[in-house]
Parts: sequence; C-alpha cells; structure tokens
Amino acid sequence: QVQLVESGGGLVQAGGSLRLSCAASGTIASINGFGWYRQVPGKQRELVATISSSSGTHYADFVKGRFTISRDNAKNTVSLQMNSLEPEDTAVYYCNGDITTINHATSRILRSDYWGPGTQVTVSP
Repeated sequence: QVQLVESGGGLVQAGGSLRLSCAASGTIASINGFGWYRQVPGKQRELVATISSSSGTHYADFVKGRFTISRDNAKNTVSLQMNSLEPEDTAVYYCNGDITTINHATSRILRSDYWGPGTQVTVSP
C-alpha cells in the first residue's frame, strides 16, 4: 500500500509565497517521478509541474518562472515552492506519484499512479 499526504497549504496575499510538500509512504520500491496538480470547483484538474528521473522537470506555462518543483529521493518527498502567487492560483493542490511497488511474496512488480487528498491554497487580492 502507498499513501501520499500533502502539507503546506494556506491563505496568503497576492505576491506572497507558499511551499507545499508531499510525503510518500508505504511499500515503495522506487518512485519514478512526482507531479503537482490543481483543481478549482467546476473545472478539470490541471497539471502544475512534474519531476522525474527520466524527463527532469516540466512546468505549466502559467507557473513557469514562479514555481519550482524539487524532490528528496532519500525521504520520498516532493515540494513545490510557489512565489509571486496570484488570486488565479487559488485551488486545491494535489500530489501525484509514479510509484513502483513489489510484492515480495509473489515477486510481482506494479507501477502505478497514486494521489494525495489535496491541500487548499487560497490567494487573496
């Protein structure tokens, strides 16, 4: 079993900063990559940033130059440093992990995506 939990959300004024973190735990063999997504009511969930061993980092155009994604492989965590926040950044932010697990009893390998429950980010004008 794998669990992802986000933290660091909150209320900030426009122009301020927040740092989101996500910790993965469970029967993890390896983590290929992480992604941050966000969603507002009535709209689809959208990609914010990704980081992986195979592809490096990728950012959505609307956050490029303002947000930075990073990971700590030893701690199985990923962070999103958000600077110059705008009211349009208000959303629930979700952590996604591309994670491989191994069932040692059966020697079966499973690579799958996992999601955290989300953390609210609110940016006031």
